[in-house]
Amino acid sequence: MLPRLIQGGMGAGVSSWTLAREVSRLGQLGVVSGTALDSILVRRLWDGDPGGHARRAMAAFPSQAIVTAVLARYFRDGGASAASRGQRYKLAPLLRSPLKADRNGLIVLANFVEVSLAKEGHTGVVGINYLEKIQLPTLPSLYGAMLAKVDVVLMGAGIPIEIPAVLDRLTEHLDVAITLDVLDAGDRRFELRFDPASVGLGPIVGAADLPRPAFLPIVSAAILAKALLRKSPDGIQGFVVEGPIAGGHNAPPRGKLQLDEDGEPVYGDRDVVDLEQMRSFGVPFWLAGAYGTRARFLEALAAGARGVQVGTAFAFCEESGLDPDLRHRFLVSIVDGDGEVFTDPVASPTGFPFKVAELMGTLSDDAAYEDRPRLCDLGYLRRAYLRADGTLDYRCPSEPVDDFVRKGGQVADTLGRKCLCNALVTNIGMGQRRPDGYTELPMLTAGNDLASVQAHISPGSLSYHARDVVASLLDGTTCSEDGLNTTAAGIVTGRPSRIHSAAMRPSAGDDWSPDPPPPATVTTDGRPGCGPTTGRPSGRIG
Repeated sequence: MLPRLIQGGMGAGVSSWTLAREVSRLGQLGVVSGTALDSILVRRLWDGDPGGHARRAMAAFPSQAIVTAVLARYFRDGGASAASRGQRYKLAPLLRSPLKADRNGLIVLANFVEVSLAKEGHTGVVGINYLEKIQLPTLPSLYGAMLAKVDVVLMGAGIPIEIPAVLDRLTEHLDVAITLDVLDAGDRRFELRFDPASVGLGPIVGAADLPRPAFLPIVSAAILAKALLRKSPDGIQGFVVEGPIAGGHNAPPRGKLQLDEDGEPVYGDRDVVDLEQMRSFGVPFWLAGAYGTRARFLEALAAGARGVQVGTAFAFCEESGLDPDLRHRFLVSIVDGDGEVFTDPVASPTGFPFKVAELMGTLSDDAAYEDRPRLCDLGYLRRAYLRADGTLDYRCPSEPVDDFVRKGGQVADTLGRKCLCNALVTNIGMGQRRPDGYTELPMLTAGNDLASVQAHISPGSLSYHARDVVASLLDGTTCSEDGLNTTAAGIVTGRPSRIHSAAMRPSAGDDWSPDPPPPATVTTDGRPGCGPTTGRPSGRIG
């Protein structure tokens, strides 16, 4: 049975290998974000691979030919000089179907590296999170993670109905395919295909099968979970049930979109997840969306959940991949009472509502957004469309408006759209500097409930660790800087949620009692729940 606590897969590189490794070392499910890992690896190497971590993992990759080619193209010994001018980072080629062998190889390698680093030095479980909407790199990404023996694959922002069969085939290094969503294609069907042998990996790995990771789709409705189970009754090992107050992308409200007086989507009774039906499926599920406090964790157990997925509290801890200055500025805003999160209905090119943490000097600032030159050079959120001549091309509503319209898009679809790809990698200190001198700005995302962050900070202490989050959830304690345990606070800051906990409330008349809470952990320094541990703490895995 998987742990009760899942650390959410956030942003591009926010759920980094350092964060996932620490959470897994503490006996819970640490998760790396699978978004844009190829670009993140390129930029790490371009910066000289500080600490040598990427190259250490690459040394264990089964195809050293791919490693050699990637290092030759992207590694700079010592990184960029502080006085360097022009474009900061070299770019990998934009993703297009079919992917070329070298592009596939880079994606496989990048996912292998991130998972391998997250699994170093402990025996805990490690997962990786993908977005179904980002289709082009999905297949080689999965294979790279599986080569590194990833334990769990999570996937949201779409309906990942074909993924269980893909995981089954990749265990045997077989070729795989999924349907490519193509705009303006009518009844024509397009596929994305990947064969490990095409990049020289299948024969090198040999006949030994890879471990098949557990698959946890991220869903926002019981009816979707039911459809996925009907399609793959043995291929799904559980669900993450995510409410609309979670950070990042949210499922759109059911029915006609309505906005409140602040311009945020209104969620109603139709968006409340039927937990009684979720329990009836007989597979474990974890609740997500403002479950970052002990009280909410126990509430989830009482509702029949296996546990919870928590993102926001982990996003701002020291082990996350967030740029330290960006983290500090947002934590200051929370302490000052200015921290707010806005559910933007149009910011994401995907069309899904997206949580934007409001902070001056980021793309949440209208003036900063207007000053940014529109361009699309990472392209993960581009959509394939069918041209009049029968070939595929790609468009993104965040690209230059004239380009988007020339490709068949509508001007209305470009209004308010922001370049998430560049903003999210800037969040982790890897922002691009353009040849003209313009430097990309970040755009933070967080869940509505900032109480899970507020519990760990104060005006005199804006630093906390993943172990503090784990302890506060599972043991009801938090670790102060002097090493003493204190009761976790429950202070809510920012804009209040429009639906709060009702969206995850068990049905009336339920007589479910909570599972026994996980026992307190004992660390090597004798403090319950705080400080370093070794291996997997007993009693933390069900």
